[in-house]
Amino acid sequence: MNIKYYLENKEELNEKYDFFINKKQLIQIKISKDLIEAHIKKAEHNLKMISELNNEFNDWKIISLYYCLYHSSLALLVKKGYSSKNHTATLIFLLKNYTQINNDEINLINDLQLKEEDAKFYTSLKQERHNANYTTNLFYDDEKIIELKNKTIKYLNKVKLIIYK
Repeated sequence: MNIKYYLENKEELNEKYDFFINKKQLIQIKISKDLIEAHIKKAEHNLKMISELNNEFNDWKIISLYYCLYHSSLALLVKKGYSSKNHTATLIFLLKNYTQINNDEINLINDLQLKEEDAKFYTSLKQERHNANYTTNLFYDDEKIIELKNKTIKYLNKVKLIIYK
């Protein structure tokens, strides 16, 4: 997904957003603190999995990191009263609702907002997860795992600040 394209073309972003709404891939729900907390706990659970695996399972570490990121993102959707049935729809929702200051986030300082680099990281880790799941490559560089883990932790912490502020 070309994040920059959607950030620069709000009309296209809105069309894609409407597409996912109409296809019921983004569904309006009642805001639930319990569901938000459940997604955060699931994200933390997936992050914890990383330390349980040795380096032989770096492909599964990438998958766990991605799902930490994904559940963090789903918590942000629930915060705004939505759920998602599609990973791309989730990203489109984040681009539309968390990349600019709006009335709900007016008091959040600039550092707490999800930015373009967060969306790009989400997309790149999604591709890494896809590669880890569907290719025969078993080994991923330990440094890459550490880099992705640090970025995932940063993202999760940012999500928690947005949710609990």
